[in-house]
Amino acid sequence: MEGSRTVDDFRLPRAPFLIVNLKSYLSREQTLRLGECADSLSLSFETDIFITAQPLHLADLSKAAPDLLVTAQHMDADQNKASMGRVLPETLVEVGAKAVMLNHASHHLALNTLDLAINSAKEYGLLTLVCADSESECRAVAELGPTIVICEPTSHIGTGTMISGDYVARTTAAVKHVNSEILVVQAAGVSCGADIRRLLEQGADGSGGTMAVVGASDWGSILRDMLTSISDYRMCQTRSER
Repeated sequence: MEGSRTVDDFRLPRAPFLIVNLKSYLSREQTLRLGECADSLSLSFETDIFITAQPLHLADLSKAAPDLLVTAQHMDADQNKASMGRVLPETLVEVGAKAVMLNHASHHLALNTLDLAINSAKEYGLLTLVCADSESECRAVAELGPTIVICEPTSHIGTGTMISGDYVARTTAAVKHVNSEILVVQAAGVSCGADIRRLLEQGADGSGGTMAVVGASDWGSILRDMLTSISDYRMCQTRSER
């Protein structure tokens, strides 16, 4: 396919990593300021950071923060170029996106549509971050072969309250049982670096949040807190492997 790329054209993220989902909270100017801050910290902490942004902010963010894994918040499976209002994978690549988030609770997709979208993204070398709620949905999504499964119970999104019980262990195991190479993000209810450390210790490959970052009075401070926890966890893992 002319202009297409393979997923190998974009390197896989180095676990553990951070994801910041801006949703629709920030203006273009705010998005760029936060992106530039995260870009600098990503280099300092040697940690990959995904940042999702609104479609019209992607091109500017990609230029302002070249070391971030700039992520689209949605992509359409239907690639009919005679239609209107579609977000196409080739367009995302053209504006510098490296990944796409799919199936968020606020933009749910039927499983067959999700399968088409994942495969279309792969054709153009886009990493795929796919959200799932229940253990069974996490397993079903993993069967589709995305780069990352984001396991998050809808009831905890944006609450700042961490999930209790064995949800993290069960959903992470469900994904890894299907394909151990799929990366798992656990992030619902995260409000600080300590929350992220807890989830990494329970088996997650990455974590992050939305309101914990965009609602903070000092973006740099909360990002440093989260990245410090990731860095400390990584060092502990390195020591234990020696």
